[in-house]
Amino acid sequence: MYTQLETESHFDGKLQIAFLNQPETYNSLNKLLLTELKNFVNECNQKETVRCIAISGRGKAFCSGQNLKDAMSLGNPEDDKVIQKIVTDYYNPLVEVMYNSKKPVVSLVNGPAVGAGAMLALICDICLATESSYFSQAFVNIGLIPDTGGTFWLPKLLGRQQANYLAFTGKKLSAVEAKQMGLIADVFENENFLVNAIGILEQISNQPTKAIALTKKAFNESYDNNLSQQLELEGILQQEAAESEDFREGVFAFLEKRKPKYRGK
Repeated sequence: MYTQLETESHFDGKLQIAFLNQPETYNSLNKLLLTELKNFVNECNQKETVRCIAISGRGKAFCSGQNLKDAMSLGNPEDDKVIQKIVTDYYNPLVEVMYNSKKPVVSLVNGPAVGAGAMLALICDICLATESSYFSQAFVNIGLIPDTGGTFWLPKLLGRQQANYLAFTGKKLSAVEAKQMGLIADVFENENFLVNAIGILEQISNQPTKAIALTKKAFNESYDNNLSQQLELEGILQQEAAESEDFREGVFAFLEKRKPKYRGK
């Protein structure tokens, strides 16, 4: 089904993991891989049984960024606007799909995440990383700007000064530093990474998925709303959440003093 990805299914299909599976190029991004990853997220969103999506990498790296040989294969970059075409046709659709995903998307960063690879990890709803991994906005090293949502998310996550610092220098940021700055959610020792990450993914996979999707929608829209608009949106989305099966299950479980069994509906 996929030639650039390797997929795994866990917890009766509730968790789906896509591994970037091009270790010989440190999982560099090419047109086919970007298309397959977009399709994978889309397909997971369409399956009612899927409750959580994860992205990781095979081999020593999470993702080394754009495969430059693949980029140049489209034609002369000076004549054909080849870079703009790649961003518009391959990166932007993937970013949109992940941003609008109604299933939580979690990145499991198992090694270096560089350039577009760093942003692929950071645009996920939650980013978990190994202690030895690092992130680098290496675009500047080849005379480019942060893409893959970089100019949208970095200032929001870090503030203007730190976003500029990382983008202007391409500094390698350790996973520990990234967590301290609020850029990623958590860091685990290499040897315990998979156990800890799977434990978190299992918890998310068993949560009320619709409530998570509505929370994500509210957070995303908060960047453009004023307080009054956001409060109004909260009321609308809270009502939608209250009409879900999972809300009723949560209330009954609380009253009956038992652990809720959410179905993601």
